[in-house]
Amino acid sequence: MLATVSWSNAQQFTRGTHEGLPLLSHGCAPRDVLATRRQLRALGLRPGGADPVAVLYGRHNHSKAQWLASLYLIATAVPVRPMTPAKHTALAKANLARRICRSCGRDPLYVLPTSTRQCWPCFEADAAATGTAA
Repeated sequence: MLATVSWSNAQQFTRGTHEGLPLLSHGCAPRDVLATRRQLRALGLRPGGADPVAVLYGRHNHSKAQWLASLYLIATAVPVRPMTPAKHTALAKANLARRICRSCGRDPLYVLPTSTRQCWPCFEADAAATGTAA
C-alpha cells in the first residue's frame, strides 16, 4: 500500500505499520537514505539519540521465522565516539580474561569455550581422568 513517509516527498510502498512506524519489506528500503544500527556502524556512524523512522521486515525462507529491524536516517546520524585510552585498556583486559585457562593459568592465544574455560590440553586431560569421551 502507498503511504506518506518522513524521508521522502513521494509516497512509498509499505507493508502497513508496526508500532506507528512504516513497515518496509526486506530489499525495499532505500539504502542511500535508511540504515540499521549495524549498517550505520559500518559507515562509522551511530543513531545519536534519534528515534527510528521505519521498521524493516524480513522472513527466513526455510524456518519461516520473522525478524524486524529498526531503520534510522543516515542524514541525521552522528559519528561514533572515538576509543579513549582507558576504554582500550579495559577492553584488552576483558579479552585477555576470556583467554586464560582456569586449570593451568596459561594463555593459549585463542578465546576459550565458555562451557569449560579450559585450553584443549587441559580439557583432554580432564576427560581422560574422568573417563568421558572428548
